[in-house]
Amino acid sequence: MLLESGNFSTGPAGQTPLLICDLTQSYSPSGGGGVSTYLREKRDYVLKNTPHSLLQIVPGPEDKLVVDGRHIWAEVGAGPVRGSPNYRFILRTRIVRELLARYRPDVIESLCPWVLPWTAIHHRRAFPETTLVAAYSTDFPNAHVYRVAQAKFGTLLGKGFRWLSYGYAEITYREFDWVYTLSEDVCDVLARHNVPRTSVLPLGVDIETFHPGRRDPAYRASLGLPGDGPLLIYAGRMDNEKRADRLVDMFRKLPEGLGAALVMIGDGKLRDRLMAESAGLPIAFPGFVQDRPALARALASSDIYVSGMADETFGISIIEAQASGLPVVGVASGAMIDRVPAGLGYLGAVDDTRAMAENVVRIWQGDPRTIGEAARAHVEQRFSWDRTFERLLSEIYPRAMQHAAGRGTRRDWRQSAPTKPATVSVR
Repeated sequence: MLLESGNFSTGPAGQTPLLICDLTQSYSPSGGGGVSTYLREKRDYVLKNTPHSLLQIVPGPEDKLVVDGRHIWAEVGAGPVRGSPNYRFILRTRIVRELLARYRPDVIESLCPWVLPWTAIHHRRAFPETTLVAAYSTDFPNAHVYRVAQAKFGTLLGKGFRWLSYGYAEITYREFDWVYTLSEDVCDVLARHNVPRTSVLPLGVDIETFHPGRRDPAYRASLGLPGDGPLLIYAGRMDNEKRADRLVDMFRKLPEGLGAALVMIGDGKLRDRLMAESAGLPIAFPGFVQDRPALARALASSDIYVSGMADETFGISIIEAQASGLPVVGVASGAMIDRVPAGLGYLGAVDDTRAMAENVVRIWQGDPRTIGEAARAHVEQRFSWDRTFERLLSEIYPRAMQHAAGRGTRRDWRQSAPTKPATVSVR
């Protein structure tokens, strides 16, 4: 069908407007996950604080294009991901190619590592003035490819698939003008694989929504959970990557007299199995919580946040829990090491569920309220979405555009407003 694109307003005065495109291959249309949070917060920041226009391309239930002033929201029809029904995955790259060719954004920011980075690369070859920025938000050769291949084919072949995947990452991300990661550790990984031009971009949290003041004393009873000990909480996908099953195993190792209960918020391919295995235990599975204030209430009404995820690249869920005033019990791996410094919780070895249980007891028998207050102060001082997008737009994009100019283009951060078409076809 043919859809009118509408007229773009220029936004606040004082800057030359750009058309920025966020390109997302895997996404939850219902609003869960770090990517959806990033897209929502970026939209709000760009429209409020800059003159730029923003084209956001995501998978959705069906093809849809909505133009609202300087914001263009394009959904490409895609089926649900097996085992994670809230998520969808774009396979119809022709639609994406058409959208990019019609709108010709000044900057394309690729948020997923699979096929769409090459859609962006091929678009740039056709339109050399385009600047390409990539988010390397997950160390996918290790976190995804190796884990799956090792489980199916053994360690040796798993390492082989990981090596091939790092080769793909090197070839892919060297094509981009700039790449940002969410932690120094992942920047180091890219450096070891010959990917230049990288920066760290810490993400943020909505500290007004995620706040200890949202604590509801009736929350535990509303879930039908008994006991007066610690209420543990996890919020995220229930799949192998997140190691959600380790939390149930950890819970079984807590002392019976502790009076603990556990809330597992989210969906995923392990959820039904974990619910069956948890029958008779004080563990609640309320499902995926789309409403952010409702999630904030759940976090603030709990006592300790728990996670067994070994490959966190930033950990938005951890930051949201800390903003809500919770200590964290997790594993000493990935970005969790940075997110949970001394005094804000305890980290144990990956997959050591007994150590995790002991750390829960350690916090509860210590001073969890003081730890939670320190966690809240830590987030207030360090994590803000305004700071994230100020750095993205004033540091990372200009560096990328400077590199793009060095490729022979004539467009830079302060030149040439984006081309805007009259119509775009989405089929």
